[in-house]
Amino acid sequence: MQNAKDTFYLTLQGRLAALNPARTIVVRGLVRPGILVDENELPTAAVPVDAFRLDWTALRVDTEQPLPLVTMECSIRYATDGDAGNGGMDRGRLLGAMDAELAAALGVPPHTVAKMNYSGASAGVAPDVMATNVFWADPVFREAVAVGGRLERMATVQVLAYQEAGEL
Repeated sequence: MQNAKDTFYLTLQGRLAALNPARTIVVRGLVRPGILVDENELPTAAVPVDAFRLDWTALRVDTEQPLPLVTMECSIRYATDGDAGNGGMDRGRLLGAMDAELAAALGVPPHTVAKMNYSGASAGVAPDVMATNVFWADPVFREAVAVGGRLERMATVQVLAYQEAGEL
């Protein structure tokens, strides 16, 4: 399952960075593309704005097939306070731009990529291409919610992959 989660995240990160290279976030002093996985980051009280935050919220494994089919739900949260120069009055427009970026990144055909094993990446080892793919459904966008001066939205995506022999 971890290989599928990593593959989906890095694919989405690459697509979003290509769509809007200016959307970045600073995490522990490093500038990165404006997307992160909550479970991989240190807890913080501050909610990042103008960035996408992924959270894996549901899991189902169908073992009735030769390879188990794993279905995961990925919740993608994002928010904006608007531009300070505009007094935050453009927050709807900025949230709409984020909606369009996410829809475009997830909607680019194909909705599938080769599953990769990134377990050696921290040691400088190139990722391995695995035998199966990761694929996903169209995103479902929830209603925007105003929280104080901030405008927030969550989208969910069903991500599927076959679990290969030896995978955890």
